[in-house]
Amino acid sequence: MDENEFDFYRAQSVASDPGGTGVFAGLPADPQVLAETVRNLLIHREEAHLFAYELPRDRKDAEAETRYAADILAVARGLCDAPLDRPRRPEERFAGICRDFALLLCSALREKGIPARVRGGYATYFAPDFHDDHWITEYWDADRESWRLVDPQLAAPEPMSAHGIDFDPFDVPRDRFVTAGLAWQDCRSGAADPDTYGVGDIGLKGWWFVQHNLVLDLAMLDSTELLVWDGWGLADPPVGQPFDALSADEVGLLDTVAEVSAAGGPLGEVRRLMREHESLRVPDVVRSHTTYLGERTVRLRQVVGSG
Repeated sequence: MDENEFDFYRAQSVASDPGGTGVFAGLPADPQVLAETVRNLLIHREEAHLFAYELPRDRKDAEAETRYAADILAVARGLCDAPLDRPRRPEERFAGICRDFALLLCSALREKGIPARVRGGYATYFAPDFHDDHWITEYWDADRESWRLVDPQLAAPEPMSAHGIDFDPFDVPRDRFVTAGLAWQDCRSGAADPDTYGVGDIGLKGWWFVQHNLVLDLAMLDSTELLVWDGWGLADPPVGQPFDALSADEVGLLDTVAEVSAAGGPLGEVRRLMREHESLRVPDVVRSHTTYLGERTVRLRQVVGSG
């Protein structure tokens, strides 16, 4: 990457902005410590049982709809007004999903001047023979001179044990987390079955899901970190839509998006695609297909990185 790309991924986006300087000031610029701090602040709303805690339904419904890092931190502080690195009980943690862990770690890394971004794709480590929809953090490791994947949701003994994790969550192997672009390419080549990609627990899977995550990952590479159930343009195919419902032009465009997603850039190509194709560009208003609260139309605070 050139220095302009480093600067782009060091800068806070509308979603990752923690809400003022100094939020993470007391923490070291160590990605592992920052990931552990995020893990301490958040609990996954579907994994509260791992911590012997029953999450109230109203919290399960609402908190994961929080779009912005500053708001996540405000909720967390409302539950426990203590230094961010102070150990918290399960009931004192923000109840979110994988995207929230990834966004908050991205925010902390950027605040420390470390280029970082949220990546969308699929974990191979939650269920056998299935690629589970998952979102983690990628940061630039200056020592290796390469991007490195971190899964902050795993940064505690409870999820590590429950999921039988046999790798370092602060250095996720590339064959254990499949980026959305690689997933599309594998399905296109016949190397993988699109029905093994999605959210297995609730039966959401198939080509339409692979397509949705592909376009969403492109937006993430453009530092437009949305909720994972947001939809617009080519990121909002009908549930169950087969591959052959796409036009030849749409397939060609999605193949190009997959190349960029699989390679993680370059940023110039990410931004060109977002600028030139309305079906990819994030609009001011998106459809949010929420898990528990039904479908809603949401106006974003600001669309970033789309031109």
